[in-house]
Amino acid sequence: MKEIKAIIRPARLEDVSEALRVTPGFPGMTITQVEGCSSPLRHQPHGHKEELLDYSPKVRIELIVDDQYALSLYDTIKQMSSTNHVGDGIVWMTAVERFDYIWQPGN
Repeated sequence: MKEIKAIIRPARLEDVSEALRVTPGFPGMTITQVEGCSSPLRHQPHGHKEELLDYSPKVRIELIVDDQYALSLYDTIKQMSSTNHVGDGIVWMTAVERFDYIWQPGN
């Protein structure tokens, strides 16, 4: 199993969601509204006030997926969330040591 996480622009969420829904192996996702700031190397705040207000709204997407579908879902998120501008966000994938549904069919 793999865990895929991404932090993207809110305006890209609908396109990402629509693309994921038709991608084989899509198990569903968790979406959280978050805020983030750029690396100081990409954007230098001009004073303390701007530094405190340098946060912009983002959306965090989280999926737990079977290994066989992980790369395809990862690539879909990366492709559909990009606007080719700095600040589009990040996406990463990690191994999941253990995974269980809390509710099991038949329980």
